[in-house]
Amino acid sequence: MARQFRSFVSSYDWKQQACCFLQESNIPWIFNVRTFSSAPRGRPGEQNRNPMNNLAVAGVESIIAVASGKGGVGKSTTAVNLAVALALECKLRVGLLDADVYGPSIPTLMKLQGRPQLDADSKMLPLENFGVRCMSMGFLMDKDAPAVWRGPMVMSALEKLMRGTAWGLIDVMVVDMPPGTGDAQISISQRLPLAGAVIVSTPQDLALVDARRGVTMFQKVDIPILGVIENMSFFKCPKCGERSDVFGHGGAHLTSQEMGMEFLGEVPLNMAIRETSDEGAPIVASSPSSEISGIYRAIARRIECKLGEWASSDGSVGPSIVIK
Repeated sequence: MARQFRSFVSSYDWKQQACCFLQESNIPWIFNVRTFSSAPRGRPGEQNRNPMNNLAVAGVESIIAVASGKGGVGKSTTAVNLAVALALECKLRVGLLDADVYGPSIPTLMKLQGRPQLDADSKMLPLENFGVRCMSMGFLMDKDAPAVWRGPMVMSALEKLMRGTAWGLIDVMVVDMPPGTGDAQISISQRLPLAGAVIVSTPQDLALVDARRGVTMFQKVDIPILGVIENMSFFKCPKCGERSDVFGHGGAHLTSQEMGMEFLGEVPLNMAIRETSDEGAPIVASSPSSEISGIYRAIARRIECKLGEWASSDGSVGPSIVIK
């Protein structure tokens, strides 16, 4: 027992946890999280010119998070279709990281199964479908097995998924974030150089309240918001064409305006999205000429454009956390 305790203490990321504590405690000290590094400092001039490179994932150029303040709003389905659209429409090399350890959906949505193989460096090789390289905890667990884990184990698993995978060269990695604003979300935001976040919400007031919390979390860690997507925005009867606002209408659009964010688009409540998702054939790939596919493709093009604009304007990526 004593040996296990000493091993835990020696391997625990005390600097990262101290950073989280100071941020949440609102202590009036000013520091930048990017200065935290376990690497030796060396002589002046030997240090990395860009401290965020210490957080970078090898071979990955840009990382975006697809997030929601609560579950059940279609975040994972949106993340999958955006990833496939970035690959097929924008012709980018795309990775998809399923960061929802407790409820991994990517294996089902992308029709992938089986254990990842290891390369010569003992890194996992991502599974691929529809031109998107994927990694999920669902590949490492039995289908019906729950992840009955506490915080430190979840953080360790996420770190393994993020940096224990040989992604190869990736233009854009899409991270399907777990719902909410807890430890996992904060740790991912701090341990990955996120270029931006996409917020998914339904127009329902209950979902919008939590979406605002998600936006605030990203703002606190200085991660820009790429925009807001209103999912299940309306239902259009396939027989008569009548539109019904099942969850209300325009709430996400109004919220984006109030919080100074771009509104990326409306995705309707559509049976084809549900059917293709259950089949593991994202609608962007299985029905490329459909109206729904066109919506996802347009949003993907806008995200690609914004990433390019931000990269050319200041070249900065990732969070720069300042506590005052």
